[in-house]
Amino acid sequence: MRPTVGRALEVCAAALIGDVAPNTAPSYRQASVIAAGVLLISVGEELDRIAERRISENAALREIFRDAATALADAGLCARLAAAARGAEPGYRITQLDAENDRLRALLIELHAHVESCEGDAARRIEACIWRELAASTERRKLSLGAF
Repeated sequence: MRPTVGRALEVCAAALIGDVAPNTAPSYRQASVIAAGVLLISVGEELDRIAERRISENAALREIFRDAATALADAGLCARLAAAARGAEPGYRITQLDAENDRLRALLIELHAHVESCEGDAARRIEACIWRELAASTERRKLSLGAF
């Protein structure tokens, strides 16, 4: 058998919640052990989906940039948006995907600030796209356990 990281996290979480916590005192220490177990479950869930989520988010941001690059009057911003829209993932390590996501989100913030100061239908359309993606991004990050 080849154990996966996700399975290892599940086993550790089950041991903490099912074995260690019931045999731990005082109650605040027991609650800490349970919280650590729940955290391991959440880490396992996040581990399973993190690359897909980052790649999907980066693609969604590039699509917004592709649209905005042809709709705005600021030539410098449009050139940077077009360049970002043509970009690709630098690699598939989580650190690489996170760095690219951070770079794209910084540009998204700049774009958002810009379109908020613009008038016209194109600016409102782009702003609506940004808000839809921010809402979708929040949904992608939800954990099945909910807030704890």
